[in-house]
Amino acid sequence: MGRVVLSIFTSADGVVDDPQRFTFQFVSEDSMRTGLAQLRAADALLLGRVTYEGFAASWPTMTDEAGFADKMNSMPKYVVSTTLDRGEWNNTTVISANVAETVTKLKAEVDGDILIYGSVALVRWLLRNELVDELRLVTYPVVMGGGVRLLEESSEPAVLRFVGAQAFDSGVVVLTYAPTGDKLLG
Repeated sequence: MGRVVLSIFTSADGVVDDPQRFTFQFVSEDSMRTGLAQLRAADALLLGRVTYEGFAASWPTMTDEAGFADKMNSMPKYVVSTTLDRGEWNNTTVISANVAETVTKLKAEVDGDILIYGSVALVRWLLRNELVDELRLVTYPVVMGGGVRLLEESSEPAVLRFVGAQAFDSGVVVLTYAPTGDKLLG
């Protein structure tokens, strides 16, 4: 049974939009190894349209010795969108309706992780519908002061179960949690 796993870059104050503003100076060998291991553990990508379009514009022409590009380009990709008719990037399937049903079916068909990078609007919807199995908050030692947060202010507080933490030499920390289904209040 597959798991939907979110991996998202966030500043220490919770900003998740436009991560290239705060991530590149913190790249380290240990974080690259962990990122590659995470990608290799995934059997599919699940992306929102905006993230998909950004990835599809750059990954198909990338090469690297480590294997990131080969894995990204060869694995199945599922993009949730009501505006795309088809995906141009290799092995892409567009999900335009029955998203919860399709993701649930996908989890039953995939053995490894179904990895989500970024895709804030999609992640918000998946969390509300209890379809995310694990959250990996890749937390950078910077304070942005403002920007898009993972959850909207109107989101209901919820309890998460601590799964683990990993610190890198660069000061980046991956905090891993699993939703419990419990609400904080009530």
